[in-house]
Amino acid sequence: MCGIVGYIGDKNATDILLNGLESLEYRGYDSAGISVLSGGHILLCKERGRLSNLREKVAATDISGNIGIGHTRWATHGAPTQINAHPHANKAGDIVVVHNGIIENYEVLREELKNEGYEFISETDTEVVPHLIDYYYNGDLREAVTKTISRLIGSYALCVISSREDGKIVVAREGSPLIIGLGKGENFIASDIPAVLSYTKDFYLLNDGDVAVITENSVDITDKNGAPSPKDIYHVDYSAEDATKGDYEHFMLKEIFEQPAAIKRTLIGRIDENLQIDPVEMNKEFFEKVDRLYIVACGTAYHAGLVGKRAIETLAGIPVEVDLASEFRYRGPLISEKTGVILISQSGETADTLAALRLAHTYGSPVLSITNVVGSSVARESDYVFYTYAGPEIAVASTKAYTTQLVALYLTAVAAAEITKKTPQNLLDFFKKEILSLPEKVTEVLNLNDDVKKLAERIYKELDVYFLGRGLDYSVALEASLKMKEISYIHSDTYASGEIKHGPIALIDDGTVTIAIITDKQISGKTLSNMKEVIARGAFTVGFASPDCEDCEKTFDVYFKLPKSSPLLAPVAAIVPLQLLAYHVSCLKGCDVDKPRNLAKSVTVE
Repeated sequence: MCGIVGYIGDKNATDILLNGLESLEYRGYDSAGISVLSGGHILLCKERGRLSNLREKVAATDISGNIGIGHTRWATHGAPTQINAHPHANKAGDIVVVHNGIIENYEVLREELKNEGYEFISETDTEVVPHLIDYYYNGDLREAVTKTISRLIGSYALCVISSREDGKIVVAREGSPLIIGLGKGENFIASDIPAVLSYTKDFYLLNDGDVAVITENSVDITDKNGAPSPKDIYHVDYSAEDATKGDYEHFMLKEIFEQPAAIKRTLIGRIDENLQIDPVEMNKEFFEKVDRLYIVACGTAYHAGLVGKRAIETLAGIPVEVDLASEFRYRGPLISEKTGVILISQSGETADTLAALRLAHTYGSPVLSITNVVGSSVARESDYVFYTYAGPEIAVASTKAYTTQLVALYLTAVAAAEITKKTPQNLLDFFKKEILSLPEKVTEVLNLNDDVKKLAERIYKELDVYFLGRGLDYSVALEASLKMKEISYIHSDTYASGEIKHGPIALIDDGTVTIAIITDKQISGKTLSNMKEVIARGAFTVGFASPDCEDCEKTFDVYFKLPKSSPLLAPVAAIVPLQLLAYHVSCLKGCDVDKPRNLAKSVTVE
């Protein structure tokens, strides 16, 4: 949610800020603004709506300078108006702040500051911050910021500039990501690496509690108590071009077609051609410590976790529960030192997932995280890490992150099985071979793109779409439905197909679009029987099924044949045409595919 960019150096900060914010548009936003320090004065410009609106306004006002901060806001406290947009300033306008996160005690602080004579013009929680800094300022901006954050309850990534102390930016982080990009005679700040990847590949990754003073030639990082907080330089090995659309119309389409390569990267170094797995890369030590597991995640990652549960229980015989991270903390989970917790988060910054991690640690539970972002908060705080190496995923709707999470979970299940010996070695080796063939199967199913687009042309005007499946097909259906609703805004529901007659069939009438996923031959007949029930009510039916599904082709109005695969691994290929279907429907409806309304890429607040 929201995006932050900062710059200090000898270049025009305005251009860098606007370009950086454009690179962060995928995070979701409904207003944007920048503030530049020039000639001892702070210039501020902000506007509601898309970044293009801000660019037009900046061009008309000629804002320039060598120090600046910028922000894209996703409204939480207060409507998406120009007044509520960031940056926010104190009354004198000589202290300016941008902020990601939520200040939970802002109302208390607001009343205290009002009693001290401070006036507020916005509805935001953020506005208390520049006023608090002003209140505590006594000639040292860093000290004022440190005293301010000691009063804040909640999450924040803060960037502060002040005309009282030209030549520096002060930043602080707690529960919301913030990085510092390192240059020569210049430095950068951002909430995510792609914002400044065109300018540097070397970064400091801030920890919770860090406070930093940044000049054009130095970065001084301490903890909130003033003690030094040394950092290793994190060097990014992908390029700015990797985070661009290239020849594709949208990031989402590019990332769908990148999935074979992304899966290969997930496999490299974990399993070789001799079917041997690396015990360190596969975190085998983690499974030696546990006798049961929780998989905890949100959204798409939660759907991956449902598949992971089946894989681990089937191959390793370890009992697994899957929990939504937002619910995990509040239901009193029964965990102990022998209970392993597997966290899944594309960004590694998901607030609810981080909270679940910290709860698990209070019980002494070992934590294994599956994430795409090296050095993210989840990765740094976990005991064990499995990086998917999917590459930057810019579209809000997750695609390659999901399929690489599935592959990570399959490999994790194999590592666990080699310890528990639940699965005979010959069957386990066969499963490993099947995993290694997944990139080719995804490449094969991508060839369905043109036919899927034709289906989209038939259904994009529908108001309702239903997805059905049994077993792992139900897990795939959940993810397919999520993709449809989040980028096309079509009402979409998912049901285990055996449950259709327990209520949902009342929703079916002439022409109702009903999509079935059928990849397990053992239960395909059951799902087909359920589909015949909706066909009898006049539904328009679509099937995505494995080639051994008898009668599928003559049952459905539209039928797509998936590659032959082990039922346990089938979700990887099965989801791809459903991602494409959501994509094409969204395009036909004229929706903003990469930046769907009301959504953000990384949900860093609860």
